[in-house]
Amino acid sequence: MRDLTYPPIIAAAKLSFRLLGQRITMTGTEHVPREGGALIAVNHIGYVDFVYGGLAVNPAGRRVRFMAKRELFDHKVTGPLMRSLHHIEVDRGAGVASYRTAVDYLRAGEVVGIFPEATISRAMELKDFKTGAVRIAAEAGVPLLPVILWGTQRMMTKDHDKDFTTRGLPIHIRVGEALRPTGADPEAETAELHATMAALLDETIRGYPESPEGQWWAPASHGGTAPTLEEAVRLDAEERAARIAKRRQAK
Repeated sequence: MRDLTYPPIIAAAKLSFRLLGQRITMTGTEHVPREGGALIAVNHIGYVDFVYGGLAVNPAGRRVRFMAKRELFDHKVTGPLMRSLHHIEVDRGAGVASYRTAVDYLRAGEVVGIFPEATISRAMELKDFKTGAVRIAAEAGVPLLPVILWGTQRMMTKDHDKDFTTRGLPIHIRVGEALRPTGADPEAETAELHATMAALLDETIRGYPESPEGQWWAPASHGGTAPTLEEAVRLDAEERAARIAKRRQAK
């Protein structure tokens, strides 16, 4: 797949990491295959997760084609960029086309990225997963790699002001061993993926150099002040209702 935009984007991202003085720690990148199709499943805690999720496969010399919501492709600025990077447009009301595109990309040897939670987790821990990740990997016959990001939420996430000023911000990226879904039982295989990523997330938080105690960016289960999963469900529902009401008023 021809990439004119990706190389300068990667170079610009790495320059920004240095300018911001970020301390990026990556582990498990040896699990990323250097050739052939692979699907990465990434937890979703902030608006810049695409950038750092892509960084997870960079040591293997790979580039990620992320599955992303249609609104990003409709935007006059991000739309052309997303298309130039060959990311995959997801229409949540009609997901068959994006599913087929992802499978085709994987069969052609690309690395595809997916956020199984679909939306950002206000709780800073894993929400329920959709079954799409295991179904896509199984149909394409490719490995499914769990990827955990931690620290990205401190720059830009829901309900908090963006902040790119913290010097020396620790960002941890962890790649787990590949799973091999068969598609025989998508629900059970999705539960396995969730459990695997939950364990990796717990290890990543425990290994983070800054204590989560009392921090807004840490989950309540680790002593942080982020909403619990139950509270986050309520906040997500309120956000959806407000968005629908706004659309109706605009008509």
